Amino acid sequence: MKKLVLTGAAGRLGSWLREPLSKLADEFVSTDIQDDIGKLYSGESYIKADLANYCQVHEVLAGAEMVVHFGAIGDEAPFDQILQANIVGAYNIWEAAFQHQLKRVVYASSIHAVGMYPKNQFIGTDVPHRPDTYYGLAKCFAEDLASMYWDKRGVESVCMRILSCAQVSNARALGSWLSYDDLIQLVERSITTPVTGFSVVYGVSDNDRAPVDNANASFLGYRPKDNAEQFAAEILSQAPEADPTDPGQFCHGGPFASVELGNSGTATMNIVDDTKQS
Repeated sequence: MKKLVLTGAAGRLGSWLREPLSKLADEFVSTDIQDDIGKLYSGESYIKADLANYCQVHEVLAGAEMVVHFGAIGDEAPFDQILQANIVGAYNIWEAAFQHQLKRVVYASSIHAVGMYPKNQFIGTDVPHRPDTYYGLAKCFAEDLASMYWDKRGVESVCMRILSCAQVSNARALGSWLSYDDLIQLVERSITTPVTGFSVVYGVSDNDRAPVDNANASFLGYRPKDNAEQFAAEILSQAPEADPTDPGQFCHGGPFASVELGNSGTATMNIVDDTKQS
């Protein structure tokens, strides 16, 4: 395509997407609120922009055909913070996409939009929203926004409900893991599929213990390759005894399902910062 935009390019997941996405367009624009993101890949440029500022978002999306929207606060936080970056920011992306006649928004949604479902329910992409936090609530808002902008304004969207895209470090991740290679495949399929309308797909690898069903999104051609079962023996030998009364263990949202609203959900998750260096 002529021009592709990635928001949240300075984030951990964005860092893994920049190089492969730079190969999909003549012009690839990365954006974030950081002053810079270091060395750029061939064909990549960087524009600092605040998602909560519509004028800045509108300028970045000018001339683009699609936007891959990963920019947001990536954890539970007080509502006022979530409101600006994640809710107002989402509106600004879809409105600017419409104004510039973009074909599609590829959006990093989250399992936390449905995080309060118990894990003994194998949930599909069509279950009603059941958010576990303000963070998850913002994902619900963006998914509904995407649906409305398709119905009313013809802007396509693929909402990728990512489960846990980080190194496997706990028992929950044996089902929820999304490897970086599978993340890249999922985003690429969401971009290159000819027609998507409004779609939801779970971002999860081919784990034996995956707790979600992607049957309704099979048309995207996403076929994950990696499986967290390779880590099972080591992880389970070190895992604490399971507590079925703890929402953090029993619900799809993991720790996000048990924290108080406004408090970090990632604080106890031991996420390894393996941000890719360009």
